[in-house]
Amino acid sequence: MINTIQIDSLDRQLLRLLQIDAAISHAALAEAVGASAASVWRRIRALETAGVLRSTVRLVDAQRVDRGVSVICQLRMKSHAQMAREEFESFVRAREEIMECHSMSGEWDYQMRVVVADVADYERFLMRELLRHPAVATAASHFALSQIKYTTAVPV
Repeated sequence: MINTIQIDSLDRQLLRLLQIDAAISHAALAEAVGASAASVWRRIRALETAGVLRSTVRLVDAQRVDRGVSVICQLRMKSHAQMAREEFESFVRAREEIMECHSMSGEWDYQMRVVVADVADYERFLMRELLRHPAVATAASHFALSQIKYTTAVPV
């Protein structure tokens, strides 16, 4: 069950600031939004409880950890049976190189963003792992030449 919460302008300010710097202190947040630290703490807890705020993480620069190649991979399934989809989605969740995966409408069944060290690394993943999955019929790969925009911040 999804918890519901009314989000007001102060909550939206907090969400914008936390998406910029999740390590900011409650005191600094309070000062930035013109509220008390206790009020900010209660609001953040309510946003966490409602599932609006999820995990606090640190973002890693993929280039600096030898994962500088980003590939958009589109997949078509052999079967749309529930068991085939569940097995494939379980496979996706277990693969660390798959950063995102979306079930799609239209011509392709899934679209993924895969990060790897180089083209050979992607070829290994594609040929030895992805295309060998019994549910996968075909894949199309598109290599990112450069990153124009990357954000994890949701507009609030």
